[in-house]
Amino acid sequence: MTEKQFIPLNIAILTVSDSRTEVNDISGQTLAERIRQAGHRVHEKQIVPDNGYQIKAALSQWIADAAVNAVITTGGTGVTGRDGTPEAVAPLLDKQLDGFGEVFRMLSYQSIKTSTIQSRALAGVANATYIFCLPGSSGACRTAWDELIKEQLDYRTQPCNLVQLMPRLLEK
Repeated sequence: MTEKQFIPLNIAILTVSDSRTEVNDISGQTLAERIRQAGHRVHEKQIVPDNGYQIKAALSQWIADAAVNAVITTGGTGVTGRDGTPEAVAPLLDKQLDGFGEVFRMLSYQSIKTSTIQSRALAGVANATYIFCLPGSSGACRTAWDELIKEQLDYRTQPCNLVQLMPRLLEK
């Protein structure tokens, strides 16, 4: 049996925050570092305010770009009045991956206990682009990437992974 070869992906990062800048965006920097360490490419990185229209605009641009394989957002998944990432992202999805949020909260429970119920992390696919929406803390980004996303975006992961499904995502 031949060993599967790693397939590097183009991944965009969107930080959703009213206060973060390139200097203090630790979560976005954490994701970029981990993406590169895994052998993938950071296609682009942006910071937008907690504004549904600006979130949708940035995501729509990447979803329409065939060169972008995945987008990871960080921030705006809580329950305060300004937290609107799930509401902005959900209408753009062709399919939602419900298990992502469930497993993310299960993993988070190990470190933040019941506070994990405040997370509305979600994932899905839109126009053959995977989208993962994470909380804004760098700890949440580390947990999501290290324990969930990294393996699913690695073609070598068995018994199955999201990369092997990519050629079939636009089937009708």
